[in-house]
Parts: sequence; C-alpha cells; structure tokens
Amino acid sequence: MKAKIHVTLKNGVLDPQGKAIEHALGTLGFDGVDAARQGKYIELDLTETDKAKAQAAVEEMCKKLLANTVIENYSIELE
Repeated sequence: MKAKIHVTLKNGVLDPQGKAIEHALGTLGFDGVDAARQGKYIELDLTETDKAKAQAAVEEMCKKLLANTVIENYSIELE
C-alpha cells in the first residue's frame, strides 16, 4: 500500500519560502500570482494491507515526526 502525505503550513503562519516563490515568479514575468504557499510531499510504501490499520499508522507517523501539528496541517491519501 502507498501513502501520499501533503504537509502545509496552517493559515496565518508566516511562510517566507512561499513569499520568495511569489516574488521570484513575479520577476520572471508570471503576473497574476496573488500568493504562494510552500509545503512538503511525502510518499511511503507500506507493507500493511489493511487500510484502516495503515491509516492509523500513518496518522501516528504524521503526529510524531512528519508534521509539526502546531503550525502544519497534513492530509493522507492511501492507494
């Protein structure tokens, strides 16, 4: 089973990398970008075949290591 995890900063948390991306796109001539937010994408190959168990395990991984839940949100997709 494959887990796809998207980690993004919560609304209201300063995102200096997003601002840098927004500015760089403007200097490259890409007008019309009002805001940019930067995040992380993580893929895990799991040996677990039970979807509920895999979901629970990945949730725990996110809470303990993959995301800083004070300032970041995460979403999990299992395939």
